[in-house]
Order: sequence, then C-alpha cells, then structure tokens
Amino acid sequence: MPKPKSTALTRRAMLKTGAAALAMPALLHHTRAYAQSPTIKIGHVSPRTGPLAGFAEADDYVLEGIRAAFAGGIENNGRRFEVEIISRDSQSNPNRAAEVAADLILGDEVDIIVAASTPDTTNPVADQAEINEVPCITTDCPWQPYFFGRNGNPTQPFKYTYHFFWGLEDVIAAFLDLWSQQGVAKVVGGLFPNDADGNAWGDPELGFPPALEANGFDLVDLGRYQPLSDDFSSHISAFRDAGCEIVTGNMIPPDFGTFWAQSAQQGFKPKIVSIGKALLFPSAIESLGSRGNGLTSEIWWTPDHPFGSSLTGQSARELAEGYTAATGRPWTQPIGFKHALFEVVNNVLTRAADLDDTDSILEAIRQTRMPSMVGPVDWSTGPVANVSKTPLVAGQWQQDAAGKFTLVVTSNATAPDIPVTGELMLLG
Repeated sequence: MPKPKSTALTRRAMLKTGAAALAMPALLHHTRAYAQSPTIKIGHVSPRTGPLAGFAEADDYVLEGIRAAFAGGIENNGRRFEVEIISRDSQSNPNRAAEVAADLILGDEVDIIVAASTPDTTNPVADQAEINEVPCITTDCPWQPYFFGRNGNPTQPFKYTYHFFWGLEDVIAAFLDLWSQQGVAKVVGGLFPNDADGNAWGDPELGFPPALEANGFDLVDLGRYQPLSDDFSSHISAFRDAGCEIVTGNMIPPDFGTFWAQSAQQGFKPKIVSIGKALLFPSAIESLGSRGNGLTSEIWWTPDHPFGSSLTGQSARELAEGYTAATGRPWTQPIGFKHALFEVVNNVLTRAADLDDTDSILEAIRQTRMPSMVGPVDWSTGPVANVSKTPLVAGQWQQDAAGKFTLVVTSNATAPDIPVTGELMLLG
C-alpha cells in the first residue's frame, strides 16, 4: 500500500526551526489523488546564480526541451501521467540547496528529485532526499566527493539516492595520459581548495597524490587554500623553485583567474596547465583572452561524443547546436548531463511497477540499464551500489586566427570510443 505523507512538518515550520529541521524526516508519504490524469512531480535543484552559475547556464534551454518532450505525459502500466517539473535555484550555496530541496519534498511533495553541479549542490539535495525517503538522482560531480563526502559506506549503500558521473580515478588517468604526450618534466604543482572537490582531489589516499607518486611524478602541494583567495604568490614561488612544468587542481573560475594573472606577473611559465571545474566553460576561457589558449581540462561531453538521447532522439551534436542556435552562446559540457538527468527519470518512471509506491520507483532506478546522451547508465556496474560511471577524456582549448576558442579532445585512452579531435600543444 502507498504510504501517505503527513503535512504536519511544513516549510514554515522548517524555516522556523532552522538547520535542525532540515535534518528531520517527513514521517509519512502522500497518496496520489486518482484523477483521470494524475501528475508526477519532479523536483529540480541547480545553481542558477552565484559562482557556480556556469554549470546551470543551459538550464532554461534544457528544461524547455524536456518539458516539450513531457508535454503529452508519460505512460506507465497502460496509464497516462502528466509530468510537472519544479525547478529551484540553490544560489551556489549548500545550505540554500538543502533548504529548497526540503521545500520541494515537504511543500511541493515531489515524487522524485534531481540535482546537478558540484558537491555543493548534489550532496545537500541527496542528503535531504535520503532523510525524507524520496528517490533522488544526481550528476555533475565526481563520485567520490558525492559518495564519501556524504559519509557513504560501500558495504551499506544509500537507499534513496543515486548518482551518475565519472570518478577521480578517471580524471587522474585522463590527465596522466595527456601529460605523457609531450615529454615534459614530471614535476606537478597542485592547487586544491578547501572545499569538497579540492579535498577529494588532494586526498592522500584517494586523490591525486598517491596516483602521481605511483606514476613517477613529484607533486608540490602546499595544502588546501581558501576559495576566493586573492594571493597565490606562495604557490607560484614554490612551483617555480621546484621546476614544475605541469600545474593541476580543481578551482572555481575566479580563483584560477587570480592564479593565472599572478603567474604572468611573477614570470611563472608552466608548459601544461590542467585544471578541473574552472576551465570547463567558454566564457571563463574567453575572459582570459590570449592567455586562455592552450589550457587543458577534463572533458565530460562534446558535440562529437557518439551518444544520443533516449528521450528525444537527438544526437550530441544536435543538442549542442540547438542550444547555440537558440541562445547565440557556445555549447557547454553540462548540457549533455542536464539532459541525461531527465532521460533517466523518464526511463525509471515508465518502468516502475507502481508509481504510488516509493519502493517500486527505487527498484526501477536500481534496475536501470539504458543508453543516454552521456553514455550508458547502469547502476549494477558500481564502483559502489549508488553510482554509475560515465566516460571521460581530456583535451585543450585552442584559439584560431580569428580569436575563437574551440575545446578539442587530445587524449582518449580512457574512453577510445570518443574521437580525438586535435593534438596537444605546449603553453608558450
């Protein structure tokens, strides 16, 4: 039997009692009113504003396409359900993400909730879903900061929360392959902020340090810096003195902009700079001018990826070009993953045995085996029960004679099905 949801714990009560209330579960679940066309509610959380807003730049375009795809509803066991998507802005703030997730769950009574864009969004949303016993699917965050950042235990997996993306082992392998192409010195400067991503990338057991050592690289790591730092002089001096020809790390765009400007001022000229997060977006690269040319990054998704949508039938290139045509802006990597979130939701909701039973929806998530815009999604493959991995490659921003930047794949050893589209050039 469905579990009715209590309305005793209201949004007003939660806001009154603060953080403690955010940790309290809803005790009961709602019963769907059996109208002729009942409605499935999907909650959606992403950072529309704030320093992570680049991750959500394409949200309006993606949601418009998804709502059009769902306009006729979905079919489940011979019955048609209307679909309502309720989207909320986390403002790039983990506390705000938790608040709006709780509001969607307890106020809007969503049936399933999705979220994307770094641990600052995925983790608080997933935590609220786990506490309040609502199915949740997330993406756009390496799986280690998502899983271990929430104190996940591989032997006791989460029940309600599931994630698809690549892991630190994938970005490490992609970067090592990238760095081995040009014979540069194996001395690496590390830039790891004191946040969930930075602590994971710099973790002495699971992050870059042990992998670099095992592959003969020396890492110069001064410890975790505070995000939005205005002075990287100590890092630059240490990297220059150690002869670092490679710089890597995970930074928000303002921090990398500060570091890169100060590197120029202080005469530090590495040959390869591979930075996660900060170098994902064309706008961030364009803001650097000619000093953006040759910077390298992990690559999650491009128009050349050989995947398509199980929901709309679009190819990766059609989705990317559609975004550019509609907005006048270049495509961005999160577009494919934002679209794929709703592909997975559609797949799950059409297969679930009973959409009024949370356990049926969860079982459908666990049994997911599907192609998507970003590659296969399959929670039976691990590395832990709540995670399905997607392919990852690496590449470089290259500027043409007209000043236009293009992100080209220069290393695909970790995912040979994704084509190489350019050759790595050293900086300077």
